[in-house]
Amino acid sequence: MSRRTHPRPGPVRTVLPALAALTALTTTAACSTTHPADDEAPSTPRNRPTTSRPAPKPPSSSPADGTDVSACTDGNCEIAVTEPVTLHFQAPGDTGRAMLSVTKVGPNEIEYEVKSGNNRSTGGASGPGQGCLTYLRERGSGNSCGTLDPTRPSPQPGAVVIQATTGSNGTALLHIVSP
Repeated sequence: MSRRTHPRPGPVRTVLPALAALTALTTTAACSTTHPADDEAPSTPRNRPTTSRPAPKPPSSSPADGTDVSACTDGNCEIAVTEPVTLHFQAPGDTGRAMLSVTKVGPNEIEYEVKSGNNRSTGGASGPGQGCLTYLRERGSGNSCGTLDPTRPSPQPGAVVIQATTGSNGTALLHIVSP
Protein backbone atom coordinates (compact mmCIF):
# COMPACT_ATOMS: atom_id res chain seq x y z
CA MET A 1 0.00 0.00 0.00
CA SER A 2 1.40 3.24 -1.06
CA ARG A 3 0.79 6.04 1.17
CA ARG A 4 0.46 9.42 -0.29
CA THR A 5 1.13 12.34 1.98
CA HIS A 6 0.10 15.84 1.43
CA PRO A 7 2.59 18.44 2.44
CA ARG A 8 1.44 20.48 5.35
CA PRO A 9 1.49 24.21 4.95
CA GLY A 10 4.89 25.29 6.23
CA PRO A 11 5.87 28.59 7.73
CA VAL A 12 6.57 30.14 4.33
CA ARG A 13 3.09 29.42 3.00
CA THR A 14 1.35 30.99 5.98
CA VAL A 15 3.78 33.83 6.56
CA LEU A 16 3.72 35.28 3.04
CA PRO A 17 -0.02 36.00 2.89
CA ALA A 18 0.09 37.40 6.43
CA LEU A 19 3.07 39.59 5.52
CA ALA A 20 1.32 40.89 2.40
CA ALA A 21 -1.80 41.78 4.41
CA LEU A 22 0.27 43.46 7.11
CA THR A 23 2.19 45.50 4.51
CA ALA A 24 -1.03 46.71 2.91
CA LEU A 25 -2.46 47.64 6.30
CA THR A 26 0.71 49.45 7.38
CA THR A 27 0.96 51.39 4.13
CA THR A 28 -2.63 52.51 4.43
CA ALA A 29 -2.22 53.48 8.09
CA ALA A 30 0.99 55.44 7.48
CA CYS A 31 -0.45 57.51 4.68
CA SER A 32 -1.65 60.83 6.03
CA THR A 33 -2.34 62.56 2.76
CA THR A 34 -5.73 64.18 2.58
CA HIS A 35 -7.50 64.41 -0.71
CA PRO A 36 -9.78 67.34 -1.48
CA ALA A 37 -13.42 66.70 -2.16
CA ASP A 38 -14.53 67.03 -5.75
CA ASP A 39 -15.76 70.58 -5.17
CA GLU A 40 -12.56 71.75 -3.34
CA ALA A 41 -9.57 73.30 -5.03
CA PRO A 42 -6.34 71.28 -4.73
CA SER A 43 -3.94 72.51 -2.09
CA THR A 44 -0.72 74.29 -2.96
CA PRO A 45 2.35 72.01 -3.04
CA ARG A 46 4.76 72.41 -0.11
CA ASN A 47 7.99 72.95 -2.02
CA ARG A 48 8.81 76.27 -0.41
CA PRO A 49 9.44 77.32 3.22
CA THR A 50 6.34 77.42 5.37
CA THR A 51 7.38 80.49 7.32
CA SER A 52 6.59 83.85 5.84
CA ARG A 53 9.32 86.32 6.61
CA PRO A 54 9.91 89.47 4.65
CA ALA A 55 13.05 89.48 2.54
CA PRO A 56 15.99 90.79 4.56
CA LYS A 57 17.13 94.30 3.84
CA PRO A 58 20.61 94.70 2.39
CA PRO A 59 23.28 95.87 4.85
CA SER A 60 23.29 99.59 5.46
CA SER A 61 25.59 101.43 3.07
CA SER A 62 26.61 103.78 5.86
CA PRO A 63 26.94 102.01 9.23
CA ALA A 64 26.92 104.28 12.27
CA ASP A 65 30.67 103.89 12.88
CA GLY A 66 31.76 103.45 9.25
CA THR A 67 34.82 101.21 9.07
CA ASP A 68 36.42 102.45 12.31
CA VAL A 69 37.34 99.30 14.28
CA SER A 70 38.40 101.43 17.27
CA ALA A 71 34.72 102.39 17.71
CA CYS A 72 34.14 98.86 19.05
CA THR A 73 36.49 99.09 22.05
CA ASP A 74 33.61 100.08 24.35
CA GLY A 75 31.53 97.06 23.27
CA ASN A 76 28.99 99.06 21.24
CA CYS A 77 29.47 99.63 17.54
CA GLU A 78 28.16 99.18 14.02
CA ILE A 79 30.89 98.87 11.39
CA ALA A 80 31.36 97.58 7.87
CA VAL A 81 34.25 95.23 7.08
CA THR A 82 35.60 94.19 3.70
CA GLU A 83 38.60 92.14 4.82
CA PRO A 84 39.79 90.15 7.83
CA VAL A 85 40.08 92.30 10.94
CA THR A 86 40.50 91.85 14.72
CA LEU A 87 38.50 93.86 17.25
CA HIS A 88 39.03 94.09 21.02
CA PHE A 89 36.19 95.09 23.34
CA GLN A 90 34.99 94.82 26.95
CA ALA A 91 33.90 91.26 27.78
CA PRO A 92 30.73 90.65 29.80
CA GLY A 93 31.04 90.88 33.57
CA ASP A 94 34.49 91.51 34.97
CA THR A 95 36.27 89.04 32.69
CA GLY A 96 38.49 91.64 30.97
CA ARG A 97 38.76 92.02 27.22
CA ALA A 98 37.22 89.94 24.46
CA MET A 99 38.43 89.55 20.90
CA LEU A 100 36.47 89.20 17.66
CA SER A 101 38.52 88.06 14.66
CA VAL A 102 36.81 88.24 11.29
CA THR A 103 38.71 85.59 9.31
CA LYS A 104 36.89 85.70 5.97
CA VAL A 105 34.76 88.29 4.18
CA GLY A 106 33.43 88.10 0.64
CA PRO A 107 30.29 88.55 -1.42
CA ASN A 108 27.49 87.09 0.74
CA GLU A 109 30.02 85.47 3.08
CA ILE A 110 31.54 86.01 6.54
CA GLU A 111 33.43 83.84 9.04
CA TYR A 112 34.64 84.86 12.49
CA GLU A 113 35.89 83.70 15.88
CA VAL A 114 35.21 85.20 19.32
CA LYS A 115 37.43 84.67 22.37
CA SER A 116 36.76 85.81 25.92
CA GLY A 117 38.63 84.31 28.85
CA ASN A 118 38.40 80.53 28.38
CA ASN A 119 35.37 80.85 26.07
CA ARG A 120 35.72 80.48 22.33
CA SER A 121 33.00 80.60 19.68
CA THR A 122 33.08 80.52 15.88
CA GLY A 123 30.44 81.58 13.38
CA GLY A 124 30.05 81.75 9.66
CA ALA A 125 27.36 82.37 7.10
CA SER A 126 27.10 82.42 3.34
CA GLY A 127 24.28 83.52 1.09
CA PRO A 128 22.21 86.66 0.58
CA GLY A 129 20.75 88.02 3.82
CA GLN A 130 22.51 85.42 5.96
CA GLY A 131 24.35 86.05 9.19
CA CYS A 132 25.12 84.90 12.72
CA LEU A 133 24.34 86.06 16.24
CA THR A 134 26.76 85.25 19.03
CA TYR A 135 25.74 85.74 22.65
CA LEU A 136 28.88 86.11 24.75
CA ARG A 137 28.28 85.65 28.48
CA GLU A 138 30.61 85.61 31.47
CA ARG A 139 30.51 81.80 31.63
CA GLY A 140 29.87 80.74 28.05
CA SER A 141 28.67 81.68 24.62
CA GLY A 142 26.28 80.50 21.92
CA ASN A 143 25.71 81.01 18.20
CA SER A 144 22.70 81.09 15.96
CA CYS A 145 23.09 81.46 12.17
CA GLY A 146 20.57 81.89 9.38
CA THR A 147 18.52 84.60 7.69
CA LEU A 148 18.96 87.86 9.60
CA ASP A 149 17.71 91.40 9.39
CA PRO A 150 20.85 93.57 9.46
CA THR A 151 19.34 96.02 11.97
CA ARG A 152 20.98 96.45 15.35
CA PRO A 153 20.20 93.58 17.76
CA SER A 154 18.66 94.32 21.15
CA PRO A 155 20.89 94.45 24.23
CA GLN A 156 20.66 91.38 26.47
CA PRO A 157 21.23 91.42 30.25
CA GLY A 158 24.62 89.95 31.15
CA ALA A 159 25.64 89.34 27.52
CA VAL A 160 27.49 91.00 24.70
CA VAL A 161 25.60 90.37 21.46
CA ILE A 162 27.61 90.14 18.25
CA GLN A 163 25.79 90.13 14.92
CA ALA A 164 27.58 89.57 11.62
CA THR A 165 25.51 89.95 8.43
CA THR A 166 26.67 89.19 4.89
CA GLY A 167 26.52 91.72 2.07
CA SER A 168 26.28 91.06 -1.65
CA ASN A 169 29.08 93.52 -2.47
CA GLY A 170 31.66 91.80 -0.21
CA THR A 171 31.02 94.13 2.73
CA ALA A 172 29.80 92.52 5.94
CA LEU A 173 28.02 94.48 8.66
CA LEU A 174 29.10 93.91 12.28
CA HIS A 175 27.17 94.96 15.36
CA ILE A 176 28.52 94.62 18.87
CA VAL A 177 25.93 95.45 21.54
CA SER A 178 26.72 95.44 25.27
CA PRO A 179 24.13 95.60 28.05
